[in-house]
Amino acid sequence: MKVLLIYPEFPDTFWSFKHALKFIRKQASSPPLGLLTVAAMLPPLWEKRLVDLNVRQLTEEDLDWGEVALISAMTAQRKSTQQVIARCMEYGLKVVAGGPLFTTEYEQFDLVDHFVLNEAELTLPPFLLDLERDSAARIYSSSDFPDIQLTPTPRWELVDFKHYATMPVQYSRGCPFDCEFCNITVLLGHRPRVKSAEQILRELDGLYRLGWRGTIFFVDDNLIGNKKQLKNELLPALIEWRRDKVGLSFSTEISINLADDDELMKLMYEAGFDTVFIGVETPDESSLTECNKKQNQHRDLIGDIKRIQRHGMQVQGGFIIGFDSDTPSIFQRQIDFIQKSGIVTAMVGLLQAPIGTRLYERLKQEGRLLGIMSGDNVDGTTNIIPKMNMDILHKGYKAVINALYAPKNYYTRVKTFLKEFKAPKINTPVDFEHFLALWRSIIRLGILDRDRIYYWKLFFWTLLRRPKLFPLAITFAIYGYHFRQICNQSIP
Repeated sequence: MKVLLIYPEFPDTFWSFKHALKFIRKQASSPPLGLLTVAAMLPPLWEKRLVDLNVRQLTEEDLDWGEVALISAMTAQRKSTQQVIARCMEYGLKVVAGGPLFTTEYEQFDLVDHFVLNEAELTLPPFLLDLERDSAARIYSSSDFPDIQLTPTPRWELVDFKHYATMPVQYSRGCPFDCEFCNITVLLGHRPRVKSAEQILRELDGLYRLGWRGTIFFVDDNLIGNKKQLKNELLPALIEWRRDKVGLSFSTEISINLADDDELMKLMYEAGFDTVFIGVETPDESSLTECNKKQNQHRDLIGDIKRIQRHGMQVQGGFIIGFDSDTPSIFQRQIDFIQKSGIVTAMVGLLQAPIGTRLYERLKQEGRLLGIMSGDNVDGTTNIIPKMNMDILHKGYKAVINALYAPKNYYTRVKTFLKEFKAPKINTPVDFEHFLALWRSIIRLGILDRDRIYYWKLFFWTLLRRPKLFPLAITFAIYGYHFRQICNQSIP
């Protein structure tokens, strides 16, 4: 069997970093981990070809070569997914679909031959068995959660590393918390399931052997969901593993309670973690109560964020506007909070209700749903009818985004962060592309940009005050360029 593993294109979004990636001549942030893992579960004799539409086109030669198309996608890739399915059908390819988009919205895709939903460790084997018998059903699903210590190592050799800025690895699935708007527990459960340290080291060895020395993103929705095994097994193993390694800094997603555990923060720093994403959501206590964000309540959130920063980890933050408890005062409060926190990469979106969440079901009963969500966190849309007047909400949201990513405020926030940040433990080798990125930033941001004065102020301030953080400061300047492009095109 000749199999095309197809990953549809992401639109130009906050997290695509498309405008920033141009500075280092990369096409996408990272390859599709789900498809690479599924590839390792397919029969060894099957021929496999990865087609990531974020780095190259799906060609006629691909479609003539393939017999089956395996498509995985997330909600934001919905439009490209529909186009891919239509093209595959034109060429007579059997289409098999899985991943988060199809698990929640499979009824929207009439042209798909077979759906392999939920986690592939459980649903792919029976599909493959039935396919061999020529008796495959249309839908394979499961409400159980597999033991991911049986999950195979992704097929890294299918990837052309030169196109990507980071590589993805997964340690755990599931989250112990129960935020009303989040679909992670719906898809992956409350009990965090973890891989063994040996599994993770095998995956890292595979990447290292193939020459990867850049950033590795642990795609877990909450890496610290199982603190005991993380502290006692994985982190010590990572610290030991990297003693003779060059590069390979780590980033991940965690919850704010990381700030409560000095030992855990020290271990993560020693292991090479330098960036963490946290769902901060809002500084408003009533809104945190409303969405059941218990882990964020009754805290000095800014103090917690700065504590993590001082332990050598940049905090990226997710924020939400549009809770029922929100009043028009929330717009300026969000701006003030983010500026004081030094969270440079602040993703602020309107509240959306993913299918299957408790929020979705509550608003459905209240008659307050407006269809399905876009999947783009910062496009200014929502699929709910908010309590706040919609015009006031949109106007206020636009004001927040424009304020946060105005050059003066953005560069001020970068400096606020750099004052607190402890230099990373791991120094990733600077290659020729990064030197070129510096010169591109000087030309694009330091010469051509009308707000170039802020670039040069940060440039020289960092060289004089925090020279070890100079590459990070330039990276932030480039990120700011990307964020401004996104804001200008999605929120006119």
